[in-house]
Amino acid sequence: MEHFSASAASDVSAAPAPADPTEGPDFVTALARGLTVIRAFGPERPHMTLADIAKRVSLPRATVRRSLITLETLGYVESDGRNFSLSPKVLTLGNSYLASSPFPRTIQPMLERLAESIGESCWAAILDDEEVLLVAGAKSNRMLSAGLRVGSRLPAYCSAFGRVLLSSYSAAELELYLSSIVLRKHTSRTNTDVAAARKAIQDVRENGYAIADGEVELGLCSLAVPITDIRGKIVAAVNTTAPSSRIRSGEMIERFLPHLRRVAEEVRPVLA
Repeated sequence: MEHFSASAASDVSAAPAPADPTEGPDFVTALARGLTVIRAFGPERPHMTLADIAKRVSLPRATVRRSLITLETLGYVESDGRNFSLSPKVLTLGNSYLASSPFPRTIQPMLERLAESIGESCWAAILDDEEVLLVAGAKSNRMLSAGLRVGSRLPAYCSAFGRVLLSSYSAAELELYLSSIVLRKHTSRTNTDVAAARKAIQDVRENGYAIADGEVELGLCSLAVPITDIRGKIVAAVNTTAPSSRIRSGEMIERFLPHLRRVAEEVRPVLA
């Protein structure tokens, strides 16, 4: 009977993994490209031509065309013959996460109670690549941004949510993030200085919260705190937003910070 020698077994198990996971034999490139095409659409780009999409995702037009044909056949993309847009069926992808993850389902009623208690809109978010993704929320009846909804994305570097979530990065991870993005102005109050962005994120580690006033949307102030799992790792964040004309940032911290921290603590056991 033949047996593997210890050295032979070692040689088999020691096969090096590819440095880039996308080069591994199990990585489905076509699927990745299809998802990239889906994510190319957004509020500022609801309808795009094939050329527009190819330029946006930096892929050959022939590759993007195959992805679009597949997505259209499956019902995720619609076309008028020239322009492409996402179909409502794409919502099923997000709904699958919302239905299967305990976090949005658990924190949603907490946000509703909080919004009713403090009279301001409240949201929960996670970090998705380089952006903040809202996964739950409760709107107040008072004035707020009409654009915010579950599924909305926000820039991480200049939003209160993003600063909280990025504060979990190591120094090396933070430098890599800051060097890989373009800090652009969303409003006249957006600070695009890298050193200032770094300090705002680092301040969260000392203060335990972040506040951004008019940096993502003029007239809208946001206060956010981290949500940690049972191991103390930041996995999400919760915030409240209010018009700057009605409440100053210092008053927001004084009035709302204890409420936000209570919600963060209450939802923590779910994040085991």
